[in-house]
Amino acid sequence: MDSEALTPLSTSVVHQAPTTNGFHLVIDALKANNINTIFGLVGIPITDLCRLAQAEGMRFIGFRHEQHAGNAAAAAGYLTQNPGICLTVSAPGFLNGLTALANATTNCFPMILISGSSEREIIDLQQGDYEEMDQLNAAKPYAKAAYRINKAEDIGIGVARAIRAAVSGRPGGVYLDLPAQLLSQVIDAELGRKSIVKVVDPVPAQIPSPLSIERAIHLLKSAKRPLIILGKGAAYAQADAAIKALVEKSGIPYLPMSMAKGLLPDNHAQCASAARSFVLAEADTVLLIGARLNWLLAHGKGKTWGNAPKKWIQIDISPTEMDSNVAIQAPLIGDVGSCVSALLGAFDSDLNKDNVEWTIAIDERKSKNLAKMAQTLAHNPSPMNFHSALRSIRDVLKTRPDVIVVNEGANTLDFARSIIDMYQPRKRLDSGTWGIMGIGMGYSIGAAVTTGLPVVAIEGDSAFGFSGMEVETICRYKLPITVVVFNNNGVYRGTDVNVSGGADVAPTVFVKDAKYEMMMQAFGGMGFTASTPEELSEALTQSIASGKPTLINAIIDETAGTESGRLTSLNPSTAASSVHQ
Repeated sequence: MDSEALTPLSTSVVHQAPTTNGFHLVIDALKANNINTIFGLVGIPITDLCRLAQAEGMRFIGFRHEQHAGNAAAAAGYLTQNPGICLTVSAPGFLNGLTALANATTNCFPMILISGSSEREIIDLQQGDYEEMDQLNAAKPYAKAAYRINKAEDIGIGVARAIRAAVSGRPGGVYLDLPAQLLSQVIDAELGRKSIVKVVDPVPAQIPSPLSIERAIHLLKSAKRPLIILGKGAAYAQADAAIKALVEKSGIPYLPMSMAKGLLPDNHAQCASAARSFVLAEADTVLLIGARLNWLLAHGKGKTWGNAPKKWIQIDISPTEMDSNVAIQAPLIGDVGSCVSALLGAFDSDLNKDNVEWTIAIDERKSKNLAKMAQTLAHNPSPMNFHSALRSIRDVLKTRPDVIVVNEGANTLDFARSIIDMYQPRKRLDSGTWGIMGIGMGYSIGAAVTTGLPVVAIEGDSAFGFSGMEVETICRYKLPITVVVFNNNGVYRGTDVNVSGGADVAPTVFVKDAKYEMMMQAFGGMGFTASTPEELSEALTQSIASGKPTLINAIIDETAGTESGRLTSLNPSTAASSVHQ
């Protein structure tokens, strides 16, 4: 046979259609929804996803611990109303991020925790995969929603569902599970392009019913001692102009919760913060705007609220929040902006014009308390105490109202929120609804990255310890963050002793005279030690002006402070001690 007969008459060229994969589709889905920053920590199986995100123009902020990356994402969500993204590895990394996710859900901050995971079939048969864990079911009790994506063509819709769940209604934390094989799945590029979903109107206005507005106005007009309480939900809503107009047009005194400070300047004539105990006990009608009657407001009952009967008006987007602790006579179901605007449009005069005695009584109590506080702040003990150190910080920050303040600790938190005034909205982040420690560096990094503004973190030395290693992250990204550590050598104070007489120090005592400033210096930042208010003021002024990562070790009298700050009554030690007497 002729050899040419074995040669094909023609050679066909196979043209493969362009393809994409799960890595690219995750990035495409986020970018399509204007999400351009990821907070996280690399490792199997998400390292290449982080590299690709950076290559595709996204910003990846790498942390030393996933919990702090999650807290940064939560802070970003709170400040922007767009979900912050935290990306972690599987199992232990996921669990580290889960703490931040639960805290975001509790505080109503929109964030999405995205974690790599083992395949479903391996998890179900418990076959012992690398870092195997049923992460989806572990996340469900602590998240607003939890989803798993198994097919590359579903990535677009999965990301869209997570975004909508995080920001719609009452915001919260969402978990998104990405099995390792999903990221490497390959599909047709055109199919992938068509699968990307841009979320449309994820936070539609929820208008309160006219009847509910009428009911609320009736209660306000009949009140003799009305009070408005602004919660962090009011700050999150970014309905600043409407809230200010409602407060001023109504003439009603208001009390801001800690993260609502600055919605109106703390030195506003109607601000009742300096008479907090008095107004809570004596008010007869209370309008809650984005505030919940949880432990931070003594659940709306008990001696905090006095003997005067209360009528309640509550604005909340969640109907189930009503009557959670006390009966709400006028529930307003809707978003804060819509509800406040509706109230504002329903009256045209000062609702508090007939309550002059109430206003006078508040002003008298404010004057008395402010004078007492001024005397306390005027003292200049050596070493510094909480009051003299915070006076110094207060005076510097008053000249820089644009600075974002992050605050945590026991005494450090309690004193700072009553001493340091805020003048602009969403400039204060603190321990929030759970009252937890460890949010300091994460919130600071999230705020600095998101806003570009300078951040001052006012930290107890115990609280700083939870996230202190993130000073390396601050230096790596050259963020304009100043950390002030109130160093009194221990938890609450550094003077406790081991009652057994043993060699170990007491449970609340740290290494004496720790040089925290050297931690920041070790990574290229600036470090200062301040033992007087003047030194603290100079160091803080210099650090804010420089825009460089800075840590100020503020030496506080180790005898200063009380156990658990204002939460001493929650510590059962007194009762326990009596058992052994």
